[in-house]
Amino acid sequence: MQHFKTITEYCKAIGISAPKHPHFDIRRFEENMGNITSKMPPFRHEFYFIAIKTDGEGMSYSEHHKNFPKGITIFFNSPFQIISWDIVPNWSGYHLTISQDFLASSYHFDTLLEDFPFLKMDESIPFEINPDDSPIILAIYDKIKGEYESNNDDKFNLIQVYVLELLNHIKRLFYKNVDIKKVEEQIQSSDLKLLSQFENLLQKGFCPETKLGAFDNLHSPSYYANLLNIHPNHLSAVIKSITGKTALNYIHNFIVQRAKTALAQTNTSVKEIAYNLHFDSPGNFSSFFKKNIGMTPLSYRKNH
Repeated sequence: MQHFKTITEYCKAIGISAPKHPHFDIRRFEENMGNITSKMPPFRHEFYFIAIKTDGEGMSYSEHHKNFPKGITIFFNSPFQIISWDIVPNWSGYHLTISQDFLASSYHFDTLLEDFPFLKMDESIPFEINPDDSPIILAIYDKIKGEYESNNDDKFNLIQVYVLELLNHIKRLFYKNVDIKKVEEQIQSSDLKLLSQFENLLQKGFCPETKLGAFDNLHSPSYYANLLNIHPNHLSAVIKSITGKTALNYIHNFIVQRAKTALAQTNTSVKEIAYNLHFDSPGNFSSFFKKNIGMTPLSYRKNH
């Protein structure tokens, strides 16, 4: 199965031109229809995809949500989710692609998954909206695209605000159109429930106010498996079957994103960041960060 780590790799693989920015992309579906691969086998990528299809035939699938509405549809893809599609190249609408690094650079998105749970893998359900509700969504996409194509030096400051506006309007429509009880029942009957619980424990464990025992190791899958009353091997197998990553890899990715956010958005010292992320020394944190990112924490801060 193909796995695309960057937006540029993804665009190349599906037959469309490279993005203007490596961490953010917005396009009309109409721009792609002459070149896009109309039938894409299952793959994964490492970014968020937020789209509205206003017209067109065919369907986009995610691993756990295969019912794709025929009308005006808002849909999402999350990092590491298995995705495929089979479409007629006559789609219209918009799609927005955002890397995790872009999100880490802005305080607007510090609590992204808590504020907008429909971006979680288990809740990223495509849903149909009333035609009367589409103009306001399309107008926000228009604003984002207009700013994106401008030459303004500060354009991403406005884009971040517009994306937040878009997500809040989508959130309103999501709860208006999606049967949450039915979604919860679907989650209860699948491994998605375990993934959701695991993600919630990760979020809670790395909150500053969380009190830990002397021997609690939040970097270890065993810590979470114990809280979930399952064997660490089972936890890792389930996480890998859904995301393509082992539980340990998933934890490391979570820590890396937290570290990037702290380095890009705050003046907190590397030493304090290390202890906030439950490393036993700043040196171990720096080694971990460099191994995963290819640069030291201070170099990352300087470049972001």
